[in-house]
Amino acid sequence: MTGTTSAPLRGISPRTGEPVGDPVAVSTAQDVDVAARAAARAFPVWSAVPAADRARALDAAADALDAARDELVAVADAETALGEARLTGEVGRTSGQLRLFAEVLRDGGHVQAVLTPADPAAGRPDIRRMRQAIGPVAVFGASNFPFAFSVAGGDTASAVARIVAGALREAGAPEGVLALVTGFEAGAALVSHPAVKAAGFTGSPSGGRALYDLAAARPEPIPFYGELGSVNPVVVLPGAAAERAGEIAEGYAQSLTLGTGQFCTNPGLLFVPEEGALIDAVAARVGATATGAMLTSRIRDGYRAGVAERDEAPDLLPLASGSAGGDSFAVAPRVWRLSLKSFADRLDSLAEECFGPAGLVVTYPDLESLTEVLVSLPGSLTGSVHATHGDAAAAARVLTALRHRVGRLIHNGWPTGVAVCWAMHHGGPWPSTTAPLHTSVGATAIDRWLVPIAYQDCPDDLLPPELQNTNPLGIPRRVG
Repeated sequence: MTGTTSAPLRGISPRTGEPVGDPVAVSTAQDVDVAARAAARAFPVWSAVPAADRARALDAAADALDAARDELVAVADAETALGEARLTGEVGRTSGQLRLFAEVLRDGGHVQAVLTPADPAAGRPDIRRMRQAIGPVAVFGASNFPFAFSVAGGDTASAVARIVAGALREAGAPEGVLALVTGFEAGAALVSHPAVKAAGFTGSPSGGRALYDLAAARPEPIPFYGELGSVNPVVVLPGAAAERAGEIAEGYAQSLTLGTGQFCTNPGLLFVPEEGALIDAVAARVGATATGAMLTSRIRDGYRAGVAERDEAPDLLPLASGSAGGDSFAVAPRVWRLSLKSFADRLDSLAEECFGPAGLVVTYPDLESLTEVLVSLPGSLTGSVHATHGDAAAAARVLTALRHRVGRLIHNGWPTGVAVCWAMHHGGPWPSTTAPLHTSVGATAIDRWLVPIAYQDCPDDLLPPELQNTNPLGIPRRVG
């Protein structure tokens, strides 16, 4: 990457296809280097600040976002067309995430402090272990969640960065704790920069894999946490299909088209019994849907290409087509039907995500055949089963088949909607993520940015407070 300047970035309205907002300069190699070095200088200073003070800074940033909600929603809606209601809720979710992590810091359990006293008889020294921050990290924004998963577009990015950075600065954070760089080349340079010690990414499998390989090929390889593609299989068992056909079809149509299908938890695969009224109900509900604009022309064109590919695939029968609005980047929901055997014969290609409001309805003849296919699915963020009390034995078999292919199992619900809480796991086997051990949502998302450190026979006054004998912070600890 050179230091030359690329053309500025410009937000484009998905409704009109016309530019919105002011141009934003693309970051140069020097910009990336300045930001990364500033973060490296800030890291030891900020890490030494007591957890309670850092928690107050997160609360202050949350308050600042809430106070600027109207401004942020207006800017983001112009750039994303996601709508005022959706974006207002997302600002609240984002400030809620910051407050959740303030709770995590105050609780202190995230450091996983362990004290093993010395045992001279066994020749064992005193060992004390905890986790600490890994260092400066790079996080890539995701356009489908312009607040909750960072930022999208030009003005939205600038507005969020300005508000949060200002709140952190007023709370006492050193310069460099938060910085924004923009542009394709800047992202690659950031992952390659020696000051960066880990990276997080939400986006396409191709882009994520390229950055993952770049992180691994560095002279000092770093962890890379990528959330990539997911088809989120949903299984409807016979009892549920017979008793709740209309309800299930309505829920499926809403989940499939939510946010114009631009959710990482979009239900791309729906497995239903061969017989019954559910298929016709799904066709009717999806056919009655209308969606808005996709986020960008590139995403719209990718969706159209995926639809065209499925239209040409043998054995895929068009089941339903919704309607597209009049916006420039608008697309229509599409659903196809095929047999379980046809799906299994081309599982590698048909189980790939088509990002947008597109789904496959796969009809299965019996539970045995279905479970054989489920265990062969690629990794997904979620797997769902709809069942009645009479389906309990079959539901147990389906959940068992899915539990090693997904990160979250859902009973009688839909995958869209990810609660921000302590127990949430938003991750899964490849290709849904590059690191199935970790989550990008919920309190334990902090685990991605922590590494262990052990102290052996260190005097109490040289230990961090988390490991001192008196436990001055009062955090949860294991002794033994």
